[in-house]
Amino acid sequence: MSKLKTIPEISRRQFFTRVMPACALTCLGTGKILGFSPRGRDPLIQETKHKFDNPFDRPLTYRQFFSVRYGEFIQLAKALEKEMGQEKLLDFLKRKTQAQLINVGQQQAKRSPDTSFQTYVKTFKDPNYDKTLTMQIVEDTDKAFELKVTECIWASVFLQAKAGDIGYAAVCYGDYAWAEGFNPKIKLIRDKTLMQGQDCCNHRYVWEG
Repeated sequence: MSKLKTIPEISRRQFFTRVMPACALTCLGTGKILGFSPRGRDPLIQETKHKFDNPFDRPLTYRQFFSVRYGEFIQLAKALEKEMGQEKLLDFLKRKTQAQLINVGQQQAKRSPDTSFQTYVKTFKDPNYDKTLTMQIVEDTDKAFELKVTECIWASVFLQAKAGDIGYAAVCYGDYAWAEGFNPKIKLIRDKTLMQGQDCCNHRYVWEG
């Protein structure tokens, strides 16, 4: 396990847009709940007007930050699971995640210079992913791009809370829709995830154009 790092003094906008994969923005309702606005200045880093808007007195590690960020969601989901039953809850989370990530992919496509395969997979080559994932590129061609992820901070947090099934439905399941939303010709093939207790996530993206 790599040594934990402390979140540097960067803006919250930078942190969420550069470090957090789009698939992981679904769990708590994307940008608004995660504390940044998609346009204009980040309200959390504007001039302080009230004592409640002062920053925390101590820095957090990435693990601590994510544990706090997703902790209440996990507890809520577990409570709903008791009321709704596991099958209905997971189906609801998957449908919500799919709809959100389709939109994420579509919005990304609008902001990108094009919707080619290479433009999409370039997303995963950002070195900032190293802050929250341990991964290696297994294949990188014009028609296929495969990642092997052996450590994931989202899986770590959800599994620690014994909520891997919730984490898969609310976070991982959206990866398929994200690719489809960006370009329907991009298909994700995957049969293993850390969130489901397996040894890695084997994300393989193929171009069917």
